Amino acid sequence: MKQRKQQKFAVCIRNEDCGDLELRKVYKILPDKSAANDGYLRVIDESGEDYVYPKDNFILIELPKAVEHALLDTS
Repeated sequence: MKQRKQQKFAVCIRNEDCGDLELRKVYKILPDKSAANDGYLRVIDESGEDYVYPKDNFILIELPKAVEHALLDTS
């Protein structure tokens, strides 16, 4: 059985100059090594698109599988 890679999520703790982010909201993080090397995270924001934002705007979190599934459910 193929094991599914765990998704990464973060909570927004700062949104100065980032009008597309909501404080205390959980966001899905997409892998982006280049952005990470420059101190940024690739985040799916309020527009539904992915953009890079300063890593300091977020705290990475681990979620229980049930919560992760609920956040990723598109039905």
